Amino acid sequence: MKDSALQKTKIIVICGPTGIGKTTSAIKLASIFSGEIVSADSMQIYKHMNIGTAKPTIEEQKAIKHHLIDILEPSQNFSAALFSEKAKKIIGELWQKKIPAFVTGGTGLYIKTLIYGIFKDEKSSESVKERIKKEAAEKGTIFLYERLKKTDPEAAAKIDPNDSYRIIRALTVFESTGKKISSYHKTHQFGEKKFEAYKIGLEIDRQTLYERINRRVDQMIEEGFIQEAKHLFKQGYSKNLKSMQSIGYKHINNFLEGEISLDRAVDAIKRDTRRYAKRQLTWFKADKEIVWTVPDNILKTVPNIRNFLYNGK
Repeated sequence: MKDSALQKTKIIVICGPTGIGKTTSAIKLASIFSGEIVSADSMQIYKHMNIGTAKPTIEEQKAIKHHLIDILEPSQNFSAALFSEKAKKIIGELWQKKIPAFVTGGTGLYIKTLIYGIFKDEKSSESVKERIKKEAAEKGTIFLYERLKKTDPEAAAKIDPNDSYRIIRALTVFESTGKKISSYHKTHQFGEKKFEAYKIGLEIDRQTLYERINRRVDQMIEEGFIQEAKHLFKQGYSKNLKSMQSIGYKHINNFLEGEISLDRAVDAIKRDTRRYAKRQLTWFKADKEIVWTVPDNILKTVPNIRNFLYNGK
């Protein structure tokens, strides 16, 4: 479906930090409006990675149809551009069937790219990119992240220190053009809106959120996160893959290789997940279109959603 045909297509966005209950909230709303969920999560796209990504359970996926979950092997690469391409096709097909799409997840760049199109910066130098990639291989991602913190602290605050793809991209833009990637984001150098979106952000007291994250990590360990990670490594998925460098999996691998104790690994997962949640909140709070609510009040958004979808009819 062409972008012009999507101009009047409406979507509901459910966003917020990790561990806050986006899936549960989306299922409640989608069930009321006979909708379906389009996952905007950069990790739940991977097969075999269920516990560590807090993927919706089989029961939850049976309750409401979910899209863009379990579509790739952990060895395959994915991007905001690919997400946008796949999500647009699904949303367009649902809209033609009069089925509302509830775009749900915490990957802010995916959501922004879906609504506004691909981020366009000035032409970046391929030679600069290759040089920086070589530095990453020789000195490590953290070394580059420290450089990014100095050149573009605002961008660094929104990027995971181990997200080599986004770190390399941000440094490439800066070193090729002399402009910070955060400045491009500020000036909204994306395209025109591809959809009409009603955005709902979920938030709770920061300390309560952190406690929920800590409990969820403990629950993941109890449910077999270590066995899941061990199985992935035995299947031949390299620890250097982007997917295997994500929060949780990299820590468990460090434990399995004897580099740290299990207690230290669990503490590090909790710490890095809390930090990730903080970066997510920073990203979403910058979007003034988001209507914020606490998960317990999610059903109070129903009248506004109905008005948005059906123009008050």
